[in-house]
Amino acid sequence: MADQYRVIKRPLIKNAMGKGASKLNHANLIMVTSALAGEGKSFTSINLAMSIAAELDNTVMLVDADVARPSVLRVLGLPPGPGLLDLLEQTADMSSVLLRTNVDKLTILPSGTPHPRATELLASDAMSQLLDDMAQRYPDRIIIFDSPPLLLTTESRVLASHMGQIVVVVHADKTKQSDVQNALSTIESCPVKMMLLNQARTDTTGGYGYGYGYGYGHEKQEA
Repeated sequence: MADQYRVIKRPLIKNAMGKGASKLNHANLIMVTSALAGEGKSFTSINLAMSIAAELDNTVMLVDADVARPSVLRVLGLPPGPGLLDLLEQTADMSSVLLRTNVDKLTILPSGTPHPRATELLASDAMSQLLDDMAQRYPDRIIIFDSPPLLLTTESRVLASHMGQIVVVVHADKTKQSDVQNALSTIESCPVKMMLLNQARTDTTGGYGYGYGYGYGHEKQEA
């Protein structure tokens, strides 16, 4: 699985550092999403962040932006605390909500204190300003957003409009092709979209085969 994430992260890092085929706005902001729930986007977000943190030249911030169903802290065995929503409410500052991890170059921004208007906060001007600041503050930092599913919420589509790159996780043999196509149609404005096929069954009789976990899908890049 580690080898597969090395393959997945390489074009993302290249684009984030301005070494891709074209210059991208907010190239270091990467959203990981899916068409529907249960396709493995949070697991992908966490493992992608840890893989990029192993790079010598980059630091990583992992943001739990799935504010309706946050799962990053739960998966990592951490208690809930203030985070993204508190920043948008201006009841906390970044230094007080960022969590350090035992991975030297990885920090986590939790979803934050539950809020009845959480989806509106994600679509607010305050969110746009925060993303601009996050994208520009540290040139070596790559920021990964665990986003809500594209077909179940509207805030993920708003979030997507601010991203430089989007990774769409698709559950092999489960997600309908029509759902994938509908999800992709909601993020047409993003210049770089990559698809990651989760739970792909591979042939282990020849070459390299894993038979489980993540398989690399295909890259779709537009000018």
